[in-house]
Amino acid sequence: MVKSALPGWLWLMVAAGVLTQTTANLVRPVTSYKLISLGWGETEIGIATAAYALLPLFLALPFGRLQSRLKSPRNFVILGILILAIGAAYLALTDHIVQLMIASAVLGVGHLMFTIGGQSMIARRSSATQMDANFGWFTASFSVGQMLGPLLSGIILGDTSLTQTQAGGDDFIFSVNLALWIGAITSIIAVPVLYTMRASQQSPVTQTQDIVVVEPGTKPSAFNILKMPGVASHMLAALALLAILDILVAFMPLVGESMGVSPMVIGALLAARGATSVISRIFIQPLSARFSRNVLVLVALLVSGATIAVVPLVLGLGTPGVVAAFIFMSVGGFTLGVGQPMTMTMISQAVPRSWRGPALALRLMGNRVGQVVLPIAASVVAGPVGPAGGVWFACAVLGVSGAERLISRRTGRNPLRTSGN
Repeated sequence: MVKSALPGWLWLMVAAGVLTQTTANLVRPVTSYKLISLGWGETEIGIATAAYALLPLFLALPFGRLQSRLKSPRNFVILGILILAIGAAYLALTDHIVQLMIASAVLGVGHLMFTIGGQSMIARRSSATQMDANFGWFTASFSVGQMLGPLLSGIILGDTSLTQTQAGGDDFIFSVNLALWIGAITSIIAVPVLYTMRASQQSPVTQTQDIVVVEPGTKPSAFNILKMPGVASHMLAALALLAILDILVAFMPLVGESMGVSPMVIGALLAARGATSVISRIFIQPLSARFSRNVLVLVALLVSGATIAVVPLVLGLGTPGVVAAFIFMSVGGFTLGVGQPMTMTMISQAVPRSWRGPALALRLMGNRVGQVVLPIAASVVAGPVGPAGGVWFACAVLGVSGAERLISRRTGRNPLRTSGN
């Protein structure tokens, strides 16, 4: 993936990404199990998932504008990590439904701050020809966390489904809260890691980075960013690709419980999804050298939607069904892993260089809109259909985004093609 050694700052961001995403992806499925153990169901889990994204929905664009004015995003990123840890600890300390929703919102703000700051750092310090690769490595760290977090949660919670134990049993509640505390501690480890990084560094500037121009004095408002060619379509794809991850984390525990599948198996399934996303992101640069970003994003949307939709259909069919579920989840995870870094690069290069921070923040705001609206919609679908309906709904959103790209003919060469891509 790389022609030379990765720069030290990128290794540090990757390490911090692994730690923080392990926290987020350990805590979030465990939160679903905590709600289940307290007697709550699909609707409350959908609301908790939406609460995770609600505050970030309103904070994403202001935070992005703040990033464009900061000399370095490092301290902003570190503050986000601390808030993430506070959210995880808060989830461990309370059993009250309203406080659990608030704690989920705090967790979401911390995750947003880390993500915005991290993306801003990558965009600032990467040359145009290395942007795919650097975003690939950064998002690969997210996928490692998405693999480790559910795996750890499955190990901690054990191989017996909650329906096979006494509901709300003290041992299970203890394991749930232990997992939440481990999540909080894991993210805090990232703070000293980032303090070894230089606070600022000049980013390499090339002609390609400044190819998009606007009228002097035009401000990077949400409306002006969305007017740029292709940006709205790229943001829809990013929203769909992220929504499926959130809904899988929130609803797969419910799918497993409805079929008598243990938390360990569900955790391993989610970990398999994360593992194959890591593999695909390691090979982002050779993939983008061979295929256009438009094609890669289209494949990510359509193949992921089709394969992941099969998982709930086969999961309850005994051992062969579980094996099949791992295969389909792994294929879907591989293609999902390609999509997110591609949308980051496409949005970054579709706007002027000085607009990249706000544009990437707007992308995250769009993602948070999806994280608020789609889990609630998924919970409504899951009510009459069952928990699998939430997963199928998310897969349908992937299909809609893929159809939009086909209709708008975003299937060819990169509009802003750089050397090495």
